[in-house]
Amino acid sequence: MKFSEPLIEGRLIRRYKRFLADVRLPEGEEVIAHCPNTGSMLNCQPENARVWLSESDNPKRKLRYTWELVETSPGEIACVNTGRPNAQAKHAIEAGVVSELDGYSQCRTEVRYGEEKSRIDLLLSGHEREPDAWVEVKNVTLGEGGQGYFPDAVTVRGQKHLRELMAQVANGDRAVLFFVVNHTGIEEVRPADHIDPRYGQLLRQAVEAGVEVLAYRAALIGADGNPSARLDLVDAVPVNFEP
Repeated sequence: MKFSEPLIEGRLIRRYKRFLADVRLPEGEEVIAHCPNTGSMLNCQPENARVWLSESDNPKRKLRYTWELVETSPGEIACVNTGRPNAQAKHAIEAGVVSELDGYSQCRTEVRYGEEKSRIDLLLSGHEREPDAWVEVKNVTLGEGGQGYFPDAVTVRGQKHLRELMAQVANGDRAVLFFVVNHTGIEEVRPADHIDPRYGQLLRQAVEAGVEVLAYRAALIGADGNPSARLDLVDAVPVNFEP
Protein backbone atom coordinates (compact mmCIF):
# COMPACT_ATOMS: atom_id res chain seq x y z
CA MET A 1 0.00 0.00 0.00
CA LYS A 2 1.13 3.55 -0.56
CA PHE A 3 0.13 7.17 -0.30
CA SER A 4 -2.22 8.17 -3.09
CA GLU A 5 -0.24 11.34 -3.87
CA PRO A 6 3.34 12.52 -3.25
CA LEU A 7 3.82 13.96 0.22
CA ILE A 8 4.73 17.58 0.87
CA GLU A 9 7.75 18.29 3.06
CA GLY A 10 7.72 21.00 5.69
CA ARG A 11 9.03 21.97 9.11
CA LEU A 12 7.04 21.52 12.30
CA ILE A 13 6.35 24.73 14.20
CA ARG A 14 4.12 23.28 16.90
CA ARG A 15 1.36 20.80 17.67
CA TYR A 16 -1.56 22.08 19.74
CA LYS A 17 -5.12 21.23 20.74
CA ARG A 18 -4.08 17.63 20.04
CA PHE A 19 -5.40 17.57 16.49
CA LEU A 20 -3.75 20.65 14.99
CA ALA A 21 -0.19 21.38 13.86
CA ASP A 22 1.40 24.48 12.39
CA VAL A 23 3.84 23.62 9.59
CA ARG A 24 6.13 25.83 7.51
CA LEU A 25 6.34 24.80 3.87
CA PRO A 26 9.56 25.17 1.82
CA GLU A 27 8.33 28.41 0.22
CA GLY A 28 7.85 29.92 3.67
CA GLU A 29 4.08 29.62 3.82
CA GLU A 30 2.70 28.51 7.19
CA VAL A 31 -0.25 26.11 7.09
CA ILE A 32 -2.44 24.36 9.65
CA ALA A 33 -2.45 20.58 9.25
CA HIS A 34 -4.75 18.00 10.79
CA CYS A 35 -2.87 15.82 13.29
CA PRO A 36 -4.63 12.41 13.22
CA ASN A 37 -3.19 11.12 16.49
CA THR A 38 -4.89 11.05 19.90
CA GLY A 39 -1.77 9.95 21.79
CA SER A 40 0.96 11.99 23.40
CA MET A 41 3.25 11.55 20.36
CA LEU A 42 6.16 11.41 22.78
CA ASN A 43 9.47 11.89 20.90
CA CYS A 44 7.54 12.44 17.65
CA GLN A 45 7.26 16.22 17.65
CA PRO A 46 10.78 17.68 17.96
CA GLU A 47 11.02 21.41 17.44
CA ASN A 48 11.61 22.30 13.77
CA ALA A 49 11.44 18.62 12.78
CA ARG A 50 11.09 17.66 9.13
CA VAL A 51 7.53 16.52 8.53
CA TRP A 52 5.58 15.30 5.52
CA LEU A 53 1.97 16.14 4.78
CA SER A 54 -0.65 14.66 2.50
CA GLU A 55 -2.90 17.07 0.65
CA SER A 56 -6.62 16.79 -0.04
CA ASP A 57 -8.63 18.62 -2.68
CA ASN A 58 -11.94 17.79 -0.97
CA PRO A 59 -13.76 21.14 -0.65
CA LYS A 60 -15.76 19.84 2.34
CA ARG A 61 -12.64 19.41 4.47
CA LYS A 62 -11.83 22.17 6.93
CA LEU A 63 -8.09 21.50 6.68
CA ARG A 64 -6.34 20.86 3.40
CA TYR A 65 -3.30 19.07 4.86
CA THR A 66 -2.81 15.98 7.05
CA TRP A 67 0.35 15.26 9.02
CA GLU A 68 1.66 11.82 7.98
CA LEU A 69 5.39 11.42 8.75
CA VAL A 70 8.03 12.99 10.97
CA GLU A 71 11.81 12.71 11.21
CA THR A 72 12.28 11.88 14.90
CA SER A 73 16.08 12.02 14.66
CA PRO A 74 18.51 12.01 11.70
CA GLY A 75 17.70 9.08 9.45
CA GLU A 76 14.70 7.86 11.47
CA ILE A 77 11.14 8.30 10.21
CA ALA A 78 7.85 7.66 12.03
CA CYS A 79 4.30 7.58 10.71
CA VAL A 80 2.09 9.48 13.16
CA ASN A 81 -1.23 9.05 11.33
CA THR A 82 -3.06 6.51 13.48
CA GLY A 83 -5.58 6.04 10.71
CA ARG A 84 -2.98 4.05 8.77
CA PRO A 85 -2.04 0.99 10.93
CA ASN A 86 -5.28 -0.99 10.52
CA ALA A 87 -4.99 -0.82 6.73
CA GLN A 88 -1.27 -1.62 6.93
CA ALA A 89 -1.93 -4.73 9.01
CA LYS A 90 -4.83 -5.88 6.83
CA HIS A 91 -2.79 -5.44 3.64
CA ALA A 92 0.17 -7.35 5.08
CA ILE A 93 -2.00 -10.23 6.28
CA GLU A 94 -3.83 -10.55 2.97
CA ALA A 95 -0.52 -10.35 1.07
CA GLY A 96 0.89 -13.28 3.08
CA VAL A 97 3.60 -11.21 4.78
CA VAL A 98 2.46 -12.21 8.28
CA SER A 99 3.21 -15.93 8.33
CA GLU A 100 1.61 -16.36 11.77
CA LEU A 101 -1.77 -15.34 10.32
CA ASP A 102 -1.55 -17.04 6.93
CA GLY A 103 -4.37 -19.23 5.65
CA TYR A 104 -7.45 -17.19 6.52
CA SER A 105 -9.82 -16.60 3.61
CA GLN A 106 -11.89 -13.76 5.10
CA CYS A 107 -11.03 -10.52 6.89
CA ARG A 108 -13.72 -8.30 8.40
CA THR A 109 -13.08 -4.93 10.02
CA GLU A 110 -14.58 -3.07 12.99
CA VAL A 111 -16.67 -6.01 14.24
CA ARG A 112 -18.52 -5.50 17.51
CA TYR A 113 -17.62 -7.97 20.24
CA GLY A 114 -17.01 -8.51 23.93
CA GLU A 115 -18.74 -7.80 27.20
CA GLU A 116 -17.16 -4.33 27.33
CA LYS A 117 -18.73 -3.39 24.00
CA SER A 118 -15.58 -3.09 21.91
CA ARG A 119 -14.88 -3.24 18.18
CA ILE A 120 -12.14 -5.54 16.96
CA ASP A 121 -9.90 -4.07 14.27
CA LEU A 122 -9.66 -7.25 12.19
CA LEU A 123 -11.58 -10.53 12.43
CA LEU A 124 -9.99 -13.35 10.43
CA SER A 125 -12.04 -16.42 9.57
CA GLY A 126 -12.25 -19.27 7.07
CA HIS A 127 -9.06 -21.12 8.05
CA GLU A 128 -9.04 -24.86 7.37
CA ARG A 129 -7.39 -25.75 10.69
CA GLU A 130 -7.28 -22.68 12.94
CA PRO A 131 -10.14 -21.00 14.82
CA ASP A 132 -11.14 -17.43 14.07
CA ALA A 133 -8.50 -14.84 14.96
CA TRP A 134 -9.44 -11.57 16.68
CA VAL A 135 -6.73 -9.04 15.86
CA GLU A 136 -6.28 -5.76 17.77
CA VAL A 137 -3.90 -3.36 15.99
CA LYS A 138 -1.71 -0.82 17.79
CA ASN A 139 0.58 1.85 16.34
CA VAL A 140 4.12 1.99 17.80
CA THR A 141 6.01 5.26 17.27
CA LEU A 142 7.73 5.82 20.61
CA GLY A 143 11.37 4.93 20.00
CA GLU A 144 14.42 5.41 22.22
CA GLY A 145 17.82 3.97 21.33
CA GLY A 146 16.43 1.22 19.14
CA GLN A 147 13.76 0.26 21.67
CA GLY A 148 10.10 0.77 20.86
CA TYR A 149 7.52 1.24 23.57
CA PHE A 150 3.74 1.00 23.76
CA PRO A 151 1.72 2.87 24.87
CA ASP A 152 3.06 6.44 24.74
CA ALA A 153 0.44 7.58 27.31
CA VAL A 154 -1.79 5.90 29.87
CA THR A 155 -4.47 4.04 27.92
CA VAL A 156 -7.58 2.84 29.73
CA ARG A 157 -9.01 1.89 26.34
CA GLY A 158 -5.97 -0.25 25.58
CA GLN A 159 -6.35 -2.02 28.92
CA LYS A 160 -9.96 -2.81 28.01
CA HIS A 161 -8.83 -4.30 24.70
CA LEU A 162 -6.46 -6.68 26.50
CA ARG A 163 -9.27 -7.94 28.72
CA GLU A 164 -11.48 -8.47 25.66
CA LEU A 165 -8.73 -10.43 23.89
CA MET A 166 -8.24 -12.69 26.92
CA ALA A 167 -11.97 -13.41 26.90
CA GLN A 168 -11.80 -14.50 23.25
CA VAL A 169 -9.04 -16.98 24.08
CA ALA A 170 -11.19 -18.34 26.89
CA ASN A 171 -13.97 -18.80 24.32
CA GLY A 172 -11.69 -21.00 22.20
CA ASP A 173 -10.66 -18.53 19.50
CA ARG A 174 -7.31 -16.97 18.70
CA ALA A 175 -6.63 -13.46 19.95
CA VAL A 176 -3.77 -11.37 18.59
CA LEU A 177 -2.29 -8.06 19.63
CA PHE A 178 -0.63 -6.74 16.47
CA PHE A 179 1.95 -3.96 16.87
CA VAL A 180 2.46 -2.00 13.65
CA VAL A 181 5.93 -0.52 14.16
CA ASN A 182 5.75 2.74 12.27
CA HIS A 183 9.24 3.90 13.23
CA THR A 184 12.30 2.92 11.22
CA GLY A 185 14.67 3.12 14.21
CA ILE A 186 12.87 0.54 16.35
CA GLU A 187 14.51 -2.89 16.59
CA GLU A 188 12.48 -4.32 19.48
CA VAL A 189 9.13 -3.58 21.14
CA ARG A 190 8.56 -3.49 24.90
CA PRO A 191 5.63 -2.63 27.16
CA ALA A 192 6.01 0.98 28.32
CA ASP A 193 5.97 0.15 32.03
CA HIS A 194 7.43 3.57 32.82
CA ILE A 195 4.38 5.21 31.24
CA ASP A 196 1.49 2.84 31.95
CA PRO A 197 2.50 0.10 34.41
CA ARG A 198 -1.04 -1.28 34.53
CA TYR A 199 -1.01 -1.85 30.78
CA GLY A 200 2.31 -3.69 31.04
CA GLN A 201 0.93 -5.87 33.80
CA LEU A 202 -2.21 -6.70 31.83
CA LEU A 203 -0.20 -7.40 28.67
CA ARG A 204 1.91 -10.00 30.45
CA GLN A 205 -1.25 -11.54 31.91
CA ALA A 206 -2.74 -11.67 28.43
CA VAL A 207 0.30 -13.49 27.07
CA GLU A 208 0.08 -16.04 29.89
CA ALA A 209 -3.62 -16.48 29.05
CA GLY A 210 -2.76 -17.31 25.41
CA VAL A 211 -3.04 -13.97 23.62
CA GLU A 212 -0.51 -13.85 20.78
CA VAL A 213 1.61 -10.73 20.34
CA LEU A 214 3.12 -9.86 16.95
CA ALA A 215 5.13 -6.86 15.79
CA TYR A 216 5.88 -5.94 12.17
CA ARG A 217 7.79 -2.89 10.97
CA ALA A 218 6.90 -0.61 8.09
CA ALA A 219 9.35 0.34 5.34
CA LEU A 220 9.01 4.11 5.51
CA ILE A 221 12.37 4.95 3.93
CA GLY A 222 13.21 4.24 0.30
CA ALA A 223 16.47 3.03 -1.21
CA ASP A 224 17.57 6.64 -1.69
CA GLY A 225 17.28 7.35 2.03
CA ASN A 226 14.24 9.57 1.63
CA PRO A 227 10.75 8.87 2.99
CA SER A 228 9.09 6.25 0.85
CA ALA A 229 5.64 6.52 -0.69
CA ARG A 230 4.97 3.01 0.57
CA LEU A 231 3.62 1.95 3.96
CA ASP A 232 4.11 -1.80 3.54
CA LEU A 233 5.03 -3.92 6.54
CA VAL A 234 8.20 -5.76 5.61
CA ASP A 235 9.75 -7.56 8.57
CA ALA A 236 8.97 -8.92 12.02
CA VAL A 237 10.32 -7.20 15.13
CA PRO A 238 10.82 -9.10 18.42
CA VAL A 239 8.67 -8.27 21.44
CA ASN A 240 10.45 -8.29 24.82
CA PHE A 241 8.32 -8.72 27.93
CA GLU A 242 11.13 -8.48 30.47
CA PRO A 243 10.58 -5.76 33.08
